Amino acid sequence: MFKQLDIYIFRKYIGTFLFALLLFTMVAIVIDLVEKLDDIIEKQVPIGELIVHYYFNFVPYIDALLTPLFAFIAVIFFTSRLAYRTEIVAMLASGISYYRVLVPFFAAAFLIAGLLWWGNNYGVPNANKNRLAFEAKYINNFDRYRKNVHLQISKDNYIFMENYASRDSTGYKFSYEIFNAGQLVYKLRADRIQWQGSTESWSVKNYVVREFTREGETFYSGKELDTVYNFKPTDLERRTNTKEEMNTTELKEYIDIMQLRGEEGVEYYYIELYRRTADSFMVLILTLIGATIASRKVRGGMGFHLAMGFALAGLYIVFGQFSKTFSTNGSLPPILGIWIPNFVFAALGAWLFKKAQK
Repeated sequence: MFKQLDIYIFRKYIGTFLFALLLFTMVAIVIDLVEKLDDIIEKQVPIGELIVHYYFNFVPYIDALLTPLFAFIAVIFFTSRLAYRTEIVAMLASGISYYRVLVPFFAAAFLIAGLLWWGNNYGVPNANKNRLAFEAKYINNFDRYRKNVHLQISKDNYIFMENYASRDSTGYKFSYEIFNAGQLVYKLRADRIQWQGSTESWSVKNYVVREFTREGETFYSGKELDTVYNFKPTDLERRTNTKEEMNTTELKEYIDIMQLRGEEGVEYYYIELYRRTADSFMVLILTLIGATIASRKVRGGMGFHLAMGFALAGLYIVFGQFSKTFSTNGSLPPILGIWIPNFVFAALGAWLFKKAQK
């Protein structure tokens, strides 16, 4: 009996979840296509490239983003139907404990959470590389421009640019400094620095060099100097979506580099790192909340359960956004900003479970 019941609930959960996800995916593709249609027509994007390079990679991105929400909706929907048909009551009346009834719920939830964890950490970032490369080529092909670039490119080696244009990989008002035991030993200043792709080097224009030794200061200058530095244009062309293209291993390495260089904005990358795991636990928490809410037969039936479910899901999302905001402005560690909503709603789920019919 237990095996048949487990399979029945497991299939209901997974089937409802996949149906809801498929339905929304189709709607999301249509909305996205309408939004980008002008650019697609204007730039004569090949249909094959649009489908293979963009939409095949857009689907994993949008599905992973909303998997916790649709897992919650699936639980609310099919559990409410079980309660409406008094199937939950029949299960409990037959001597099955409420704890045992929830076992197939969590079996399905762990499957979805595990797939989401793998997707967030490895699958989706790889898909995002192709998706964002397509957007950069056909949709958002604008020049990126940065001001006041500060980088620590290695231990005791620092660079500064007043302006940097990604269009031609050129920096203006450039300086390069080397320190030894906290003392400045070398400084180069130049009007301009430009990347030479053919030689993988930098061309420095109108430069002045000062070297400091125990014997004194050495000073010399020149019109042009080709040299190799420990950074490339990709290190300067920071995009807000760069973190979406890196799998977790690459993301951790990039965070280490940012901290070494003393770059600002590292908290955004920590938030992305912690979010990838927290979203998987969100599936489990919402499954507990959804199952305990919808398993009780009440007036209003499925409509009441769905309304309460959407209200809680909306509150969860809003709370998460507030928490992230406190993390990005530095007043709250990123790991707490990501995990506090999970802790709060896990406690809510535990309270609802305690109050649920046994």
